[in-house]
Amino acid sequence: MTFTTTRCLIRPFAQHDIEPFMAYRNDLEWMQHQSFKGLTYEEYERSLLGEQAITQGMQLAIIDQETNDLIGDLYVHQDGPTSWIGYTISPRCARQGYASEVVSGLIRHLSDRGAETIKAGCLPTNEASIALLEKLNFVYLTTEDDERIYQLDVSRPK
Repeated sequence: MTFTTTRCLIRPFAQHDIEPFMAYRNDLEWMQHQSFKGLTYEEYERSLLGEQAITQGMQLAIIDQETNDLIGDLYVHQDGPTSWIGYTISPRCARQGYASEVVSGLIRHLSDRGAETIKAGCLPTNEASIALLEKLNFVYLTTEDDERIYQLDVSRPK
């Protein structure tokens, strides 16, 4: 899965992305609201560079098209007409509109490919993520395992 937004290229991970990925993913203060953190180079390498399928869940790199630098990542898992998403932006690129831009692009990309519902989960303490989801018209659905679940209906009228 590859697509672009105004400033970003979203693509599968490459070997040279692992170290910059580790720089923010292993920053435990920055990643306090996230899972998939604190792993070794080899563990990330196995997870990010192995064969990935959207039906099993996959991580995608967010690349700044101007600098060609890794600035974050997206998670996508398709379960029938429902897609689950997750997103992380490096702290050096936070609060610059990247999350809104790439999540909006991901929603369009998934919708164009038949997704009817998009869901995202976040901890109740992750105020920035909650604000982003609400800005993008996600609606709070329920709380499961201490995580707030939000949903966006993207199905088109028949």
